[in-house]
Amino acid sequence: MPPFLHWPLRVLYSAYALAWFVLFMLLLAPVIFLCACFGRLRGGNMIQRVLRLWSGVWFFLVGIRHRNIYRFRPDPRSHYIFVLNHISYIDVAMAVDSIRQPFRALGKMEVKSIPVFGWIYRIFVIMVDRKDPADRARSLVDMRHFLDKGVSILIFPEGTFNETGNPLKPFYDGAFRIAIETSTPIVPVVLLDPWDRMHHLHFLSLTPGPSRAVFLDPVPVDGLTLQDLPVLKERVFRIMETCLLEKASFPQ
Repeated sequence: MPPFLHWPLRVLYSAYALAWFVLFMLLLAPVIFLCACFGRLRGGNMIQRVLRLWSGVWFFLVGIRHRNIYRFRPDPRSHYIFVLNHISYIDVAMAVDSIRQPFRALGKMEVKSIPVFGWIYRIFVIMVDRKDPADRARSLVDMRHFLDKGVSILIFPEGTFNETGNPLKPFYDGAFRIAIETSTPIVPVVLLDPWDRMHHLHFLSLTPGPSRAVFLDPVPVDGLTLQDLPVLKERVFRIMETCLLEKASFPQ
């Protein structure tokens, strides 16, 4: 294909994908509103199922082929702290499509300003302003509440997009603190393809292709105290970094 055709086709594909994204958000907004009437726990679990349906259908329509690769298959009767790498806007859709049991995600406060999607985001996500110590403390209380109800927590421990050029950027403490304080095992989940599908620099970077999520062996926290937090954080970091460096070895 002549290079001068690449850009027009990319624009057309991105417009097509965005149109389906917005249409689904508008169609699902009333359903999500009804689900929200059932409360934060039951209603939130219903919303998660709706969002997983949305992500699966949208991926199919835009040509993204998602699959989970299990070194460890989570027990749907248990709950975990799922930690994922973060490098793209599409990470959220990949996470929703990957995790097949009730969870709540810890997310950035800024996303709530996005029309329609931001409203859905506010209902399903535990929002946190990482610059505000009081808000960070409030988010920890919310996470403990859901863990007590048997609902897993999903956290991007890098906090923001990884723009370092390294496989991962340094982790925040939150995921590891809540894991230790609630004796909840950590399950690292590595998204192998978000940068290839859509990097954070431009929406027009969206492309069809494979999407893989690798579920790694859980990291137990039994018997650990907050003094062990730096060692635990480093251990999980190295596990996920190794998986990313071995990306080519995983089947598509």
